[in-house]
Amino acid sequence: MTLLMVKIEKYFFYVLLCSNGAFYAGTTNNLNHRIKTHNLGKGAKYTRSHLPVSLIYYEIFPDKGSALSFEIKFKKLNRFQKEKYLQKHCNCFKKSV
Repeated sequence: MTLLMVKIEKYFFYVLLCSNGAFYAGTTNNLNHRIKTHNLGKGAKYTRSHLPVSLIYYEIFPDKGSALSFEIKFKKLNRFQKEKYLQKHCNCFKKSV
């Protein structure tokens, strides 16, 4: 009997809160490593100059295409819409007064 080993990979869409209060959204297959990379100043060009960053939200997707598709949709939202989405889906972001 042959046993097939299938690696099940998952992809993460994530949102970071940068030190200047801006959101940064991205996609990765290794969330912990990616956050560390951002905070070491070796991540995206934008986050390098807005350290430190904090993970405030993530979603798991079954494949890279789905995660990237959602990232694109999220990035098209304006700031108010992004805040509303985060408040609704994770209760992790409180709108400042």
